[in-house]
Amino acid sequence: MSAIVGGVAALAVATRPEVHNLLARPSWAPPGWLYGPVWSALLLVVAFAGWSYWRTDGETRGFALYGVCLLLTLLWTPLFFAGGAHVLALADVVVLDLVVAVTMLEFARRSKLAAWLLVPYLLWLLFSTAVNAAVVWLN
Repeated sequence: MSAIVGGVAALAVATRPEVHNLLARPSWAPPGWLYGPVWSALLLVVAFAGWSYWRTDGETRGFALYGVCLLLTLLWTPLFFAGGAHVLALADVVVLDLVVAVTMLEFARRSKLAAWLLVPYLLWLLFSTAVNAAVVWLN
């Protein structure tokens, strides 16, 4: 499932690469080429977190939250890049931040490892939220 999220994101960015270059971005935003490798690594860790939770006979609620995280992650890139809907993308990533935090709490009930594996994902999402908010502000 994480591979699907990464594939859709790659397609959305590939169809509109000029969008990223035309936007006014904060000086502290990473270069565009960095997003692909970071997201690839993060989605592998997220997949491992889901697998770790599954191995504990995780509850349906944890998997439902995990699925919502992946869905919101899947939606962000097409909203931001392909759709140019920066405000909607910001709303998506803010909700995603909250859902990942709740998912971590749910995962921690059964697997501390699964919860801790989501920490880099949440940290990158919080940073991405700040970048997205700055893009909305600057554009």
